[in-house]
Amino acid sequence: MNTFYVTTAIAYVNAAPHLGHALELVQADVLARHARRRGRPVRFLTGTDDNALKNVTAARAAGVDVRTFVDGNAARFAALREPLSLSFDDFIRTSADARHAAGVARLWRECAAAGDFYRRTYRGLYCAGCEQFWTAAELPGGLCPEHLVAPEPVAEENWFFRLSRYTDRILEVLESGRLRIEPAARRNEVLAFVRAGLTDFSVSRPAARAGGWGIPVPGDPDQVVYVWWDALANYVTALGYGTGDPAHQRWWTSPGERVHVIGKGIVRFHAVYWPALLLSAGLPLPTSILVHDHLSANGTKLSKSTGNTIDPVALTGRYGTDAVRWWLLREPARVGDTDFTVERLIRRADGDLANGLGNLVNRTLALAWRHRGGRVPETVPTGALGTACDRLPGRIDRALHDFDFRAATDALGAVVDEGNRFAESERPWEPAAADRLDAVLGALIAACRLVAAELSPFLPDGAARLHDRLRTGDRVARPEPVFPRIGGRGGPEGRLSGSGGGPVTPAGR
Repeated sequence: MNTFYVTTAIAYVNAAPHLGHALELVQADVLARHARRRGRPVRFLTGTDDNALKNVTAARAAGVDVRTFVDGNAARFAALREPLSLSFDDFIRTSADARHAAGVARLWRECAAAGDFYRRTYRGLYCAGCEQFWTAAELPGGLCPEHLVAPEPVAEENWFFRLSRYTDRILEVLESGRLRIEPAARRNEVLAFVRAGLTDFSVSRPAARAGGWGIPVPGDPDQVVYVWWDALANYVTALGYGTGDPAHQRWWTSPGERVHVIGKGIVRFHAVYWPALLLSAGLPLPTSILVHDHLSANGTKLSKSTGNTIDPVALTGRYGTDAVRWWLLREPARVGDTDFTVERLIRRADGDLANGLGNLVNRTLALAWRHRGGRVPETVPTGALGTACDRLPGRIDRALHDFDFRAATDALGAVVDEGNRFAESERPWEPAAADRLDAVLGALIAACRLVAAELSPFLPDGAARLHDRLRTGDRVARPEPVFPRIGGRGGPEGRLSGSGGGPVTPAGR
């Protein structure tokens, strides 16, 4: 069976999670749930990047012991499972999981055996926000393009990885499509970067600078493994690479899909550095990298480091998991940042869920109980509604293969729209339609049941409530709102901080 292994980037724990993290988690969750629904073996991994220097800096600024600080924030990321209805199978913590340290050490030794390390003194411009060295040519106006701050000059002696040795091989795997990057605009950016020539990069930091926090370099305890090397390795260390766990062979070295879901700010690490490390160690590459753009509020990127955040837990607490997941899947563009407001969240949820799908299901159930006591013959939809139903699973499969969540949710909406048009044209509530009532109700119930089933990867909670109402066989439950309107819960008097037209209140990064 063709396995499906999907991962998110692991998040820094220098502050609480924000809505941008929720976007990535929900996208990966949909891919995992859809693959499971299609009968594929699935493993969904997420977790936290505990070993970053910025976590140490944030703990010191807060006057808290680093371990206590990191443990507390890591727990907040793990706790996103319930409010976002996530189905991850594994949650790795790079500072606390024995699998990780063992796997990082093994990966280091394999690359060392390949002759890909050397040690030298380095001077460069270092951005603490992204834990990355930049060249002056890469800094518009002298500022980090991701964090819009001036990197600090740093001079230190580190271990370096011979990335330049892998320029041609990285170019080949990208041009051939062996490593697929979506959307195409991000692939083109990576290709341009590689074609310009790759330079070796630092893969360690002085242990003294990190305050001893991090994984020691094998054979050199005065150095700790650079956080990006450490973090990237989690995709294989969580599978037991380094401990002999057979999960590594099943999910990484055997045939199957290996998909990373990441933000655009870390494409270079995942599409260039990570494949090079894997090639050095003789390991298979990921098969696909899905790159999402940023969310913003009032035109400014959501970021813990700038204090511009929206708390996804508070958001789901006020407007519900279905509304938040639906917005994250319907609104964000494939290319280009997307601005979030509560007004847009409400408009999308009330328009698509309450007035669209919810209305179709409720009106159908109401007719079934009014005229048939809740008993409806099983019927196969025909005509335009039947065609839309027949096409729905394939449309969703194709859209998610392309990592196009808008197209996938469009396909669901198309069946809902066709169902409402069918009801309006047949008008089964009128006496003149009495002889067609069973056929019409049966067709509408069948369409609603199909939508509920195919909706489950996107809105697992809402789909479960639909199933409770629609049931199976020839009986249906009494109508009740599955997607109540949420418009009355928002508005200027009830805005969440950072979510609607006013100034953003810091809530973390």
